[in-house]
Amino acid sequence: MNLRTILPSIISLILISGSSRAQVTKANVSQLAFMAGTWTQKSTWGDMEEFWGEPMGDSMISSFRVVKDGKAAFYEFVVIEEQNQVPVFKMRHFNRGSIGWEDKDKPLLFYLIGIEKNKADFELKDKSVHLTYQLVSPDKLDVVLIEKDKKGKLQKDVFNYSRKK
Repeated sequence: MNLRTILPSIISLILISGSSRAQVTKANVSQLAFMAGTWTQKSTWGDMEEFWGEPMGDSMISSFRVVKDGKAAFYEFVVIEEQNQVPVFKMRHFNRGSIGWEDKDKPLLFYLIGIEKNKADFELKDKSVHLTYQLVSPDKLDVVLIEKDKKGKLQKDVFNYSRKK
């Protein structure tokens, strides 16, 4: 085997690995404190409210709801718990009436793939959904949702939340 025959494979591997980020190997829940608060936004989905509790021990909790035309459309409940010294984002969805979308023992698991001051990136293991939380000012939290649609095409939604006073 010579360099000329393996070089294209090496270059491909570098390009592929550079396009996706690896899971963070060490972080703690306290680094996510910037997300804490009650955040609201009006969108085409409806009136949105996302609550994040302050970090407590090795966890955080969140509840989310969308209300359209005066009726709850759906809910989310999230816990972030440290596992092996890294926060893991565990999400469940519910229809009106508290009817769960996910199996009772299988929440959606988003792994922390990036962390910096006032910003965190989470992603499903299969990379089909990516979430970014970023505090852009003391009263503004942006959440970017990138997910594959039914045809496998990436869709991006940006939620510009304001802190509820």
